[in-house]
Amino acid sequence: MTIATDLFQQTSKVLTVSELTRSIRGILETKFGAVWVQGEVSNYKLHPSGHQYFTLKDARAQIACVVFRNTMAPLRQPLAAGAHVQIYGNVSVFEARGQYQLSVQIIQPRGLGVLQAKFDALKGKLDAERLFDPARKRPLPKFPKRIGIVTSPSGAAIRDILNVLRRRAPWLQILISPVRVQGTGAAQEIAVAIRELAKPNENFAPVELIVVTRGGGSMEDLWEFNEEIVARTIADVTVPIVSAIGHEIDFTIADFVADLRAPTPSAAAELIVPDIVDVRRQMDACLHRLGRELLNRVRDAQQRLDHARDSLRRCLAHRVDNYRRGLVHALAALQARSPARELMLRRNRFGDLERRFVELPARALEKARHRFQRTEGILRVLGPDATLRRGYSITRNERGELIRSVTAVRPKMKIQTRVSDGEFESEVL
Repeated sequence: MTIATDLFQQTSKVLTVSELTRSIRGILETKFGAVWVQGEVSNYKLHPSGHQYFTLKDARAQIACVVFRNTMAPLRQPLAAGAHVQIYGNVSVFEARGQYQLSVQIIQPRGLGVLQAKFDALKGKLDAERLFDPARKRPLPKFPKRIGIVTSPSGAAIRDILNVLRRRAPWLQILISPVRVQGTGAAQEIAVAIRELAKPNENFAPVELIVVTRGGGSMEDLWEFNEEIVARTIADVTVPIVSAIGHEIDFTIADFVADLRAPTPSAAAELIVPDIVDVRRQMDACLHRLGRELLNRVRDAQQRLDHARDSLRRCLAHRVDNYRRGLVHALAALQARSPARELMLRRNRFGDLERRFVELPARALEKARHRFQRTEGILRVLGPDATLRRGYSITRNERGELIRSVTAVRPKMKIQTRVSDGEFESEVL
């Protein structure tokens, strides 16, 4: 329904200004709702209440805009007259003044929607080709000696990096390749500079690391680092590359392809080289630990040497003592076997044998006499004669054999009987 049709239907009724304005407001808000509008900012005013008012215009028309307090986060770059922006907001009518306006919800630089679409498309394409894969990232040298920097020679980024590098790594050799970092053709210059630094060159020694950097800005300002030629050049070269573009919240395609993304140019300088103060402190600590370890090892070696020396001394003393005792024994044995002593021992032994030989007959005869007398006494007690004297007799047959049983005799056998005082013969009946 158009405004003219709506008014024609209400010709039979007289409306108040408020009723008419409210009706127009309802039609506009229903018809358009939220829209994207682009134009140039003018008449900007920040009200003490926190609301922002400005006019968005182009060559033929203009529209009032309002940003109510707490509607959106503060802009990184405040609005100012002359800024070209894209606005997303609701069409409404300010009834008190009878004018229509835009209640703004989103503000961004003009053309950002198209650039964002290009950014997302290229990012998806390169990601599908695995150019962002962490596995292909090249490690950075821990102590680089020569680095190259691709940036604008007049920007703040190069000053920040050089200040940090001179403070942290005064030994570092820096080669700067000046390029444009913004505007048509800047992406080609950046790509060429990266390739020249990365390949061998007769004019300068090869660098070990390349830093691609520039200061902060809008997405349009940083767009040259979102170009495909820059991304593929970073991926193709063999030298590790650090990307330090814009502020910490800014991300470019170059950041995703680079081997390391630094949030700021100053942070890049801190990431690529160690601080000489920290290096010296670590070296001092290492030297201290090395000296302490060396001292401990020397002490241990000295203790082992002292122990070995004491053990050697004890062993030598023990062996010398054994040799001394052996020598004493040997001397004693030698003295014991001297000819004079041997002659004296043999003389004494000979005299003892002589004395024993002289005494032997009398002594032997006396011993024999004693043994005979003892044997004689035993025979006297146990002998046959003693038995006969006790009333016994001994009977033998004709052959002189003892008769021990009556079965050993027969009639008319001649037998011989011995008694204590003689013998007699008999015949068995």
